[in-house]
Amino acid sequence: MGIARYYLSNVSGLNFYKLLGTGSDQGFTFKANPFTNTGVYAILGVWADQQQAEEGIVSSPIFSRYKYWSKKNWTMFLKPISVRGEWSGKKPFSATLEEHQGQIVALTRATIKVKTLMQFWKKVPDVQNMIGSDKNVLFKIGMGEIPWFHQVTFSIWPNQTTMDQFARRNGPHAEAIKSVRKGDWFAEELYARFKVYNQVGNWDSENINIKSINE
Repeated sequence: MGIARYYLSNVSGLNFYKLLGTGSDQGFTFKANPFTNTGVYAILGVWADQQQAEEGIVSSPIFSRYKYWSKKNWTMFLKPISVRGEWSGKKPFSATLEEHQGQIVALTRATIKVKTLMQFWKKVPDVQNMIGSDKNVLFKIGMGEIPWFHQVTFSIWPNQTTMDQFARRNGPHAEAIKSVRKGDWFAEELYARFKVYNQVGNWDSENINIKSINE
């Protein structure tokens, strides 16, 4: 994954990218053993346009190499519909702000301040148990650039309403949000919502009912 930075920086049309590891549970938790899932990795890429994204994923040597060496691979093509915040000092996504009634992909990313690190991680297990028991969530995974400090959550929901209901429901998630705001836990944060344009490959043997907007 480290060597990939050289190749990705030379892929035509790839304007922004991040290499991400994944958690071994429903995210990164100190209770999980091991802490990280060394068999699953993710690449987030922001492309100049749809055509270059589709061509790059299919024909770029670095992406072809990953597919060759992987047992399974899953590529989701997303279009942002709302975004707030920054990632590494940049605004990587350009949102359309259009109405969307179908499935929603939610991505959150935060840089946790060193002084609030333990406070943050004490909240994580209860929040993950809450989302894990929510029957509405279609898919969820915890990712990160640097374990403990740079965290990313990626989840897919049937629609905006079900996602909002989870976010606003009283419980560990709502309490964690209040603590984050009150304690100023994050040095940087980003919240983005997307619609699924297309997908190639599959996650695993489970039947994840993800609908592309061109279906």
